[in-house]
Amino acid sequence: MPDDKTPPSETPIQRALRLKKAAIEARPKPPRGGRFQREQAAAAHASSKSKPWMSR
Repeated sequence: MPDDKTPPSETPIQRALRLKKAAIEARPKPPRGGRFQREQAAAAHASSKSKPWMSR
């Protein structure tokens, strides 16, 4: 069952990796930039004040 997009010099491992990446990209993604992300960022920022070694 060859793919029509398969390069002729592709090894089986390269093909498996390409198919794996395609399957991961096809999965639905969680929404970005919502209230949950803001709350997580605020919590991380608040807890970092007591850990100065964690700052960049």
